[in-house]
Amino acid sequence: MRLILASTSPYRRELLARLGVPFETVAPEVDETPLPGESPADTAMRLSLLKAQAVARHHPDALIIGSDQVALLDGEQLGKPGDHANAVTQLRRMRGKTLEFHTALTLLDAASGRAQTANVPVRLVMRNYSDAQIEAYLRKDQPYNCCGSARSESLGIALIARFETEDPNALVGLPLIKLTEMLANEGLDVLTWPA
Repeated sequence: MRLILASTSPYRRELLARLGVPFETVAPEVDETPLPGESPADTAMRLSLLKAQAVARHHPDALIIGSDQVALLDGEQLGKPGDHANAVTQLRRMRGKTLEFHTALTLLDAASGRAQTANVPVRLVMRNYSDAQIEAYLRKDQPYNCCGSARSESLGIALIARFETEDPNALVGLPLIKLTEMLANEGLDVLTWPA
């Protein structure tokens, strides 16, 4: 069974590689705009499924992994900053506050159309960092393609006071604990996966 990650994210690719199973990556090419009135959890769940379905159309013999992450701060969805100025704005708004991250995961069997989906939430509390620390961090890490402007798997951890989740990988973008469970439901054990 071919395993395909429906993502161009280097962070998701690095996380999936930790499992030591062979996989391919394919860009899902879907519109990630939230729908009017859609909750962050619903946005993430819808997009994780859409990404998997988009890739499945061209790979009908594979298991497709789709994932999406949406952050919520003061009732507003946060996305990827895209550039330095937007990252500064996001990090200033986040200073000393609590955010919710919703990391949705879909495992789609393209042949049968059966999909397993889950949302793995993360509650994240930010430190009271200074503007100088924001600038120093952004110069060093440049997290412009990261939801919430901070990479917890690298220097961004210095901006975080604490987080609560059932899977710390969810904060980076791919909940591996839930994924290994979903793969096991398909009869695939990552510990005994053929090399």
